Amino acid sequence: MSNLLKKVWESVSNRSNSGRYNSNSSSNFNYAGSSHVSISDQIMMCSSLTGEFDRIPIDIFMQILKLLAPKEVAMLTAVCKSWKLIVSDNRLWVFYFQNQHVPWDSILFSEISLRFGYPLREYPCEMQSVMKIYGQRAQTPGAVIIDGGSGYCKFGWSKFDSPSGRSATFLEFGNIESPMYSRLRHFYATIYSRMQVKSSTQPVVVSIPICQYDDTEAAKAARRQLKEAIYSALFGMNVPAVCAVSQATLALFAAKKISGIVVNIGFHQTSVVPILHGKIMRKVGVEAMGVGALKLTGFLREQMQQRKLEFDSLYTVRSLKENLCYVAVDYEAELCKDTEASYEVVGAGWYTLKQERFQTGEILFQPHIAGMRAMGLHQAVALCVDHCHAAELAVDESWFKTIVLAGGSACLPGLAERLEKEVRDVLPPSIADGIRVIPPPYGVDSAWYGAKLVSNLSTFPNSWCITKKEFRSKARRNHLV
Repeated sequence: MSNLLKKVWESVSNRSNSGRYNSNSSSNFNYAGSSHVSISDQIMMCSSLTGEFDRIPIDIFMQILKLLAPKEVAMLTAVCKSWKLIVSDNRLWVFYFQNQHVPWDSILFSEISLRFGYPLREYPCEMQSVMKIYGQRAQTPGAVIIDGGSGYCKFGWSKFDSPSGRSATFLEFGNIESPMYSRLRHFYATIYSRMQVKSSTQPVVVSIPICQYDDTEAAKAARRQLKEAIYSALFGMNVPAVCAVSQATLALFAAKKISGIVVNIGFHQTSVVPILHGKIMRKVGVEAMGVGALKLTGFLREQMQQRKLEFDSLYTVRSLKENLCYVAVDYEAELCKDTEASYEVVGAGWYTLKQERFQTGEILFQPHIAGMRAMGLHQAVALCVDHCHAAELAVDESWFKTIVLAGGSACLPGLAERLEKEVRDVLPPSIADGIRVIPPPYGVDSAWYGAKLVSNLSTFPNSWCITKKEFRSKARRNHLV
């Protein structure tokens, strides 16, 4: 304690000498919605009740609290009532949250909007005791996260900052002619083997790919069968609890939203998905266009072949797409500019691209350039917005005016700005007002980070997962019906 006091005293003395110290510094850690009295005011109210610490100036005392580890501070609540009152202040625990790897605003969003699981609350609750939530989050078991996209799979441990591994999804699925259950079982077993984790030790959060867009009975049955196959495959591997959420919904969570439109540029196609309170609004309509990452890469390959640029594999083309290509805000104006740039692909050498840099992404808006008969991305998004407006699903129409991009090709520079501009031009001003397009919040890993928010909740896994017993009971009921 003497060393700690010395450290704090030196810190405070330096601040005092520079004239920059403010005894009300705790206001920097204000908690949105908190009505608690500040720490300094609480200390004043508890005067003569904190023992020898009464002799320490308030500003130094506050610094001591902030320098103590959260576990030590929590233990102080057992000393006496006055200590319990002081160290349970929300602002103090917000300070600890702010010094973690996960951004505080993401924690605030998840604990207010997601903590009770599905169905999400239309009106989010307020966080009461931040100290209690901090303790609960510290005790969550964490989870294995598997985000299996149509092209690439991202997997890892929810306590890590980023996915620990990536692989091409189709390589892990085994024989394409095998039943879905067998393919999924092979897929998940391969992922667990790569992670070197026993499937029976932790819950798992898996993303459900965006497929079967219609609201027909056949599409509903196909989605239900896929979800049941996912649960069956994982529970067959003795996973203790499973949380399966749509890939689009997870990408929306990563942007700290529970309602909006997600534009997912997948491997084979692009989907425009309206989501209200975490639920996909299939009755409104999910728009799909047959231009995906594979088409973009293929178009760039054709352009390079026309220019006699030699390459050994599609990996080289994809690397050039990811590092040199962008989307022009004004396509016609960009044609008149010098856009030449070079990039070195590891193991393949240097390549120089010119107009191919922005013409590749342009096929999202003008598919006819690549010989495809399809509507442009801006038209698909505008159609979805128009359907959401006409459906009148919520009193507040702003829910569908946030458009979140997702997928690897959605990371092309300039795409968000161009899409927002084009959508505003297509829609009537009354509907277009307030529309904004958000780039992928975590790049290609947005859905994985959305799963990370869910799996680190203070209420996880109870509020989000289903156990093997619950799954079998539900399946039995459905069978009887």
